[in-house]
Amino acid sequence: MNAVDLNCDLGESYGCYTIGMDEAVIPYVTSVNVACGWHAGDPLIMDKTVRLAKMHGVAVGAHPGFPDLMGFGRRPMTVSSEEAGAYVKYQVGALMAFAKGQGLTLQHVKPHGALYNMAARDEALARGICEGIASLDENLIFMGLAGSVMLEVAEQIGLKTASEVFADRAYNDDGSLVSRRLPGAVIHDSKLAVERAVKMAKEGKVVSINGKEISIKADSICVHGDNEQAVKLVRDIRQALKAADIEVRSLKQ
Repeated sequence: MNAVDLNCDLGESYGCYTIGMDEAVIPYVTSVNVACGWHAGDPLIMDKTVRLAKMHGVAVGAHPGFPDLMGFGRRPMTVSSEEAGAYVKYQVGALMAFAKGQGLTLQHVKPHGALYNMAARDEALARGICEGIASLDENLIFMGLAGSVMLEVAEQIGLKTASEVFADRAYNDDGSLVSRRLPGAVIHDSKLAVERAVKMAKEGKVVSINGKEISIKADSICVHGDNEQAVKLVRDIRQALKAADIEVRSLKQ
């Protein structure tokens, strides 16, 4: 039987602003990527999200991003490899404290937004991030874009890796994600997202935005928590994976 993790980016609310539908989404996923306060989230939300994950038996991962609350961490920044490592250590260390307070340990680290997309093709940036993670805990799993440079770097450093694919994002022919600035980059059609998720998990294939079928390794399938169809997507995807005889379980399992 094939097996795959189903993850979602959560904990993105902050202050008096509510983003996403965390409580409705979390029963259907097996891992969560918790915002660490820089691109989204705040200390109270981090604590609440970790507690929510514990309640539902869901694995917890850190989702560090650029210090860009106004841009939701999706705007590129020019930083050195050393800076990237320090940024990640700062944020992951903070979430580690909240996890420890709930008697949990972190399962993985997944960079967010522009930091993720830049590290997918920038070896030096990826190395800084991965070295920062390894200095905290070598047992943390590095979750990154399937087939990307950052997974290669993580493996070189000695980190365990998980290849991530996206049910609700369009792909370019080279396996990179279509820029959110372009039409069709985010998929809201539940039926299409479900078909893509099953195909990626069962066949290791996805159809690009140009109609080309490309190979892709799927250890974990992501649905974005701020997608307006998030609850329906994770529910339908989980049901479809089960129907396709694909086990849904966290990475640590």
